[in-house]
Amino acid sequence: MIISRTPLRISFCGGGTDLPFFYRKHGGAVVSMSIARYVFLSMHKYFFGDSYLLKYSKTERVGSVDQIDHRIIRQVFKDYNIAGVDFNSSADVPAGTGLGSSSAFTVGLLNLCNAYLGIYEDRSRLAAKACEVELEKLGEPIGKQDQYGCALGGLNYIEFHEDDSVSHAVLPMSVEMRARLEGGLVLIYLGGSRSASEVLQEQAATADKNAQAIADMRAMADMARQLRGEIIGNVDVLGDYLHEGWERKRRLSAGITNPAIDAAYARARAAGARGGKLLGAGGAGFLLAYAPGEARDSVVDAFPDCNWFPIRADMVGTTIVYSD
Repeated sequence: MIISRTPLRISFCGGGTDLPFFYRKHGGAVVSMSIARYVFLSMHKYFFGDSYLLKYSKTERVGSVDQIDHRIIRQVFKDYNIAGVDFNSSADVPAGTGLGSSSAFTVGLLNLCNAYLGIYEDRSRLAAKACEVELEKLGEPIGKQDQYGCALGGLNYIEFHEDDSVSHAVLPMSVEMRARLEGGLVLIYLGGSRSASEVLQEQAATADKNAQAIADMRAMADMARQLRGEIIGNVDVLGDYLHEGWERKRRLSAGITNPAIDAAYARARAAGARGGKLLGAGGAGFLLAYAPGEARDSVVDAFPDCNWFPIRADMVGTTIVYSD
């Protein structure tokens, strides 16, 4: 039995600038953090020879890799020539809620297959391979930030270059900085889920022909570059960056927000949040708010009808937690 654990991520600044239509012309950048909410994947030899037993949101029992319904599993198992396995997936949050669970799944699956076959690749390479699987082989209309945000662990600055290469740097956190950051962040579940691919496809089609949208996205990438330097000196600058970034992002496409989300964000701000954003592509899922000190309790109290979650950083990234 081998078990991989891969963190989900929250994006602070620059989300959307990791889409190929944008960064290939203008370059993109994000600041994101891995969090202690996870996708767990396990695999061991299946009792019945070369067939497959796969358990995720549904159960599949098939005789060949080409019969596997799950596109990511089918592609990765083909790439690694995996056969005759019993596979299981579980996660701390529902899919489609803005925390990068699909890419965390892909990164974790690659890590799991490597361990199963006795192969080592570092986390940066796992992120790059996850991008290859999702964007190139499966043709998903998504970006590259989630794969790196989930693979690397910690607080990271990630840059997307015009030649399709990606560079990244860890942003150091002192004990005091980490405590202040974690203490001020809160996730509020607004409900629902939505395919990121659908929202991002709409965003790309709309923004690529809109001069104001491109200007907003360029500003969002520049904000990520500025936040990289400022946040390590003063965590509380995050609130203003989140607020400006959300105001710009919500203009990019009609599918990003709706009246209910706008009302929830206004309620969080009125309760003392310095800034926030809807995580992920948009339309549903988790509202992230930064409300340091006593303001966090006030924000939580403003949402008695919603589940909320504190945030802890994951400093490890994708890893194998059990191998026997």
